[in-house]
Amino acid sequence: MTRAALTRAVTLALAGAAMLALSGCASLGYYWQSVSGHVQVMQAARPVPDWLADPQASAALKQQLQTAQRLRAYASQVLLLPDNASYTRYADLRRSAVLWNVVAAPPLSLTLRTWCYPVTGCVGYRGFYDEARARAEADDLRAQGLDVAVYPVPAYSTLGWLNWAGGDPLLNTFIHYPEGELARLIFHELAHQVVYVADDMAFNESFATAVERLGVRQWLATQADDAARQADARSSQRRMQLQALTRATRERLAAAYAAGASQAGETEALLARKQAILQDFRARYAQLRDGWEGDPARWRATDRWVQEANNATFGADAAYDAWVPAFEALFEREGRDWRRFYDAVIRLGQMPRAQRHDLLKELSRA
Repeated sequence: MTRAALTRAVTLALAGAAMLALSGCASLGYYWQSVSGHVQVMQAARPVPDWLADPQASAALKQQLQTAQRLRAYASQVLLLPDNASYTRYADLRRSAVLWNVVAAPPLSLTLRTWCYPVTGCVGYRGFYDEARARAEADDLRAQGLDVAVYPVPAYSTLGWLNWAGGDPLLNTFIHYPEGELARLIFHELAHQVVYVADDMAFNESFATAVERLGVRQWLATQADDAARQADARSSQRRMQLQALTRATRERLAAAYAAGASQAGETEALLARKQAILQDFRARYAQLRDGWEGDPARWRATDRWVQEANNATFGADAAYDAWVPAFEALFEREGRDWRRFYDAVIRLGQMPRAQRHDLLKELSRA
């Protein structure tokens, strides 16, 4: 796409955003930052071959870009994920995250507040390309008495709608991930282009998480060398330990809130119970952390997440693994055939929400 064509497309998009905002869907300012922020990402992206030929690009970057292209080809050829322009370009945004998400939940509930948008439907987060704006939004939500969290996002999917404009690019925010982690991210984001169900964040994220897990297992078993497999095994062990602790804590919080809902006048006691559960979560994490090898600086982001964890962070985390066992069971039921699996997921997505969730519950028990 030429710069002139891109400019025309952007102008139309911004005009559309303004009309949506004026119609009451969201503020004009929010849509403006969303569209203009993504446009800046697109404009910063260049085809991977250009970077590989650039004498100013580091050898480390070139190696990672080559790995990413191998992953991209594998995703389409073996995992049967969409074969399009996504992840064939790279952009250095010169910042640590592409955007920052804001999530919020009541002080005694794990149910996320949702925001609704045209096409994508209602989701439990609000994204900003500027961290200061995200934190200002968070402050406003805290003033309403909500538990709030702000977290950096290394990548997001445009669901294939912008492949005509170059698709989703590789970014400096994740390109230097270890091989297994880079594979997870690329497979996850491409999975969102297979199926996306409006107003069902847990369905969408759990499906993409299942694809990333299943796909990475295949990649590591058939394409990676021993060093990459061993590094990913160590990383996966730590991740599973943290996920198990997080899930157990989330279940403890949910049980406490459910029990307290029927006890009038017990708010203070329930808030104290909540804090005790969170303190125990942090203490148990510290014990896990003491057993992890490597540079402590690697865990700073996780350390911060744990210290700041609240209902909003636990609620957001739940969306990414709520239905993963169900989708993994469905993959097995479909004979580990990727095409049959995707077709079955698409059919699930077309069902009414209640029926879809009932079938996912059955699959989870399989």
